[in-house]
Amino acid sequence: MPTDSQFILESIRQGCVALAEDEFLIDRVVKYVGNGRIRWHVEFRGHRIEFTSGQIKKQPTFRRKVLEQAGVLPPQRAGATYRRWALDLRKNAVELPWRDRPVDAGFAISGLVSLGGDRWTVDYQGKVIKFTTTKLRRQTSFRKRMLLKAKVLPPEMDPAAYRKWMDWLIQNATEAAPQAGNALMSEKSWLDDLPELAGWQDERAN
Repeated sequence: MPTDSQFILESIRQGCVALAEDEFLIDRVVKYVGNGRIRWHVEFRGHRIEFTSGQIKKQPTFRRKVLEQAGVLPPQRAGATYRRWALDLRKNAVELPWRDRPVDAGFAISGLVSLGGDRWTVDYQGKVIKFTTTKLRRQTSFRKRMLLKAKVLPPEMDPAAYRKWMDWLIQNATEAAPQAGNALMSEKSWLDDLPELAGWQDERAN
């Protein structure tokens, strides 16, 4: 395993952007308390990077995680300067209860299923949450319903990025299996109709 310094140097050689002091401006820091744990989310240029208290105190770890998840390298500060800066960061964090904690950038649903019409179900870690097309396409409605039903608040995305993501999900949604009791075509009748369905002519009719 490369050390933090080796990882950072290699990333710079591969074209990573190393930021100057005045370029590294964090949008927001959120402190999530609960479940006996504290987590910090650093929001930077649309990225939400999660840290433990120990990780945010250590400059090499902080720089490496931002580099990995946001693709930019924060400036190197002198040890004492970084400690003061990290202390101010935590002191000025917005504090939210754990139940409102968004998931990190790895938020992913297991699947989207079409029930026909404008009805859908989102499968998230074994939970099945029902949606209408309208609620799916509105990011605010989607996030509120996920929080209500699955106790998780997805990270807020840029509106255009959310629409693109949701369009992709809808395009790749699976169809719900027909319910038992529905009129199903038997295998024999399906095979009988195959030539007609394929656009073939029945030679016996000529």
